[in-house]
Amino acid sequence: LVRIQSRRYGAGAGIVWNAEGLILTNAHVLGRQHPRVLLNDRRRLKASLIAVDHEVDLALLRVMAEDLSPAPIGDSSRLRPGDLVFAFGHPWGQTNSATAGIVSELGTVLSRGARGRVPVIKTDARLAPGNSGGPLLNTAGEVVGINTMVIGGDRGLAIPSTVALDFVSRAAHERAGALS
Repeated sequence: LVRIQSRRYGAGAGIVWNAEGLILTNAHVLGRQHPRVLLNDRRRLKASLIAVDHEVDLALLRVMAEDLSPAPIGDSSRLRPGDLVFAFGHPWGQTNSATAGIVSELGTVLSRGARGRVPVIKTDARLAPGNSGGPLLNTAGEVVGINTMVIGGDRGLAIPSTVALDFVSRAAHERAGALS
């Protein structure tokens, strides 16, 4: 879990995706400024944007850091309604906060992009500003979703890890193709 700062006063969360400095967060966390990543060891690093997909609300950043501890990624397709999950983030500026809840629904929401619908995990784990981009974990401590927003005042939405894995894979493939 990292903190993403992109505005003078705003912040969100992010996930260390790999030891080489890839950080996954929500696209809406970035704003229009160059993001900075605050690691748990208090290092504040400039981040470069690798890829963004506004329709699924994901962004991939890179920081120049070594020996980062990546989050273990789980399989969101194995989730079922009633499963216990934990949402991590920095709600209202309180760092490294966690809430618990259950998966209430695995479904889709309408989007304005080419996909038309985007898969989501609905949960009652309480989210607030600052949770966006943070991990939704299963009971094994694996990332099964990326927290993205609150709906209906009391339900959290997360982008499934299967969607995040596809996004990161496509970004890496496109980047490799651009470098050749």
